[in-house]
Amino acid sequence: MDVATLKARIDARGAFVVDVRTPGEFAQGHVPGAVNIPLQELKARIGELEPHRSEDFAVICAVGGRSAAAVDYLRSQGFDKVVNVVGGTKAWVQAGYPVE
Repeated sequence: MDVATLKARIDARGAFVVDVRTPGEFAQGHVPGAVNIPLQELKARIGELEPHRSEDFAVICAVGGRSAAAVDYLRSQGFDKVVNVVGGTKAWVQAGYPVE
């Protein structure tokens, strides 16, 4: 999913977004409402995502590499509707979208 599609989903109906960057990166600015679960903690914290198993949700990082790895892992665990945000937070900011 590109950042324009994510922004449209957030504006239309809200969207669950998981940011897999480090807490320090997350604190510097993130998609409004995103939940921070760093990639290195994903396996240990997967239970936090259980309520969203049947939902479409997005995973984002800085440019798309870590989030792609997270999506691969989540799909292997049965999260079939999870998508990677191509271009990551860098593309989000470059598009002029808000961060918190």
